[in-house]
Amino acid sequence: MIITGKTRACGVIGDPINHSLSPIIQNAAFEAVDLNFVFLAYKVKTSGLEDAVNGARALNIRGLNVTMPHKTRIIDFLDRIDLSAQIIKSVNTVLNKENLLFGFNTDGVGALRALKENGVEPKGRKVLLLGAGGAARAVAYTLAKEADELVVLNRTVKSSHNLAKLLEKTVGKKVVAGSLSISDIQRNLQDSDILINATSVGMKPKPQESPVPIKLLRRDLSVMDIVYNPIETRLIKDAKSMGAVVIGGIEMLIYQGAASFEIWTGKSAPIQVMKKAALSHLRKV
Repeated sequence: MIITGKTRACGVIGDPINHSLSPIIQNAAFEAVDLNFVFLAYKVKTSGLEDAVNGARALNIRGLNVTMPHKTRIIDFLDRIDLSAQIIKSVNTVLNKENLLFGFNTDGVGALRALKENGVEPKGRKVLLLGAGGAARAVAYTLAKEADELVVLNRTVKSSHNLAKLLEKTVGKKVVAGSLSISDIQRNLQDSDILINATSVGMKPKPQESPVPIKLLRRDLSVMDIVYNPIETRLIKDAKSMGAVVIGGIEMLIYQGAASFEIWTGKSAPIQVMKKAALSHLRKV
């Protein structure tokens, strides 16, 4: 594309930021639908977050993705926050509209769409979610409204209990909490329909690790891992070998990115283009 005086800018802020696939995905999407937009990555330290947000407003940057460690603190510097982002206290998408900054969280809708697009319907099902921080909170909030039962297990048990209490208060549905011990996983997984790993276990540089022993997996289970690097985690490989339905982390990454794209542009996101760009990049690194 040719950058002109009419080109609109979007970007992602975080620290670290070099690993982000957002520029790869979003620039491919902008080009595919012939939008005069460009997407850049900005390393923003915690001490510089307020200045970065004010700069985005002053420069009329159309939108931002927000990654760690800024998802919670950025709320203090925005004008309006979507209800779900308010509840989970986490923003991953910012829209600059008429000099007002609106905050959203697309992680939950991204996870839900990834499940449904792969033939997995949470309604009437029991979901076991591993993890209670970061993206896990958004996934938990969305699935608590959809699933019949939700269990949240986390390494820090207090965090899983706090999240369960928050969901019970806001969604009005009982949520079970526990630890990531093998005994807790085994007890809750035996009658679960859907397993979602929202921890960092299995991410490079330790791709040989899995949060769930293969002996606990089974054919009639649907397994999603939000880790996208490697493309196939140990958990996904193990679940596939057992005959389970598997959904890799690239799916949620693309669908949450697509939701951000649609917030900024008002246009339908070119899902397959975004997925192809992400996979092509990951296979090279």
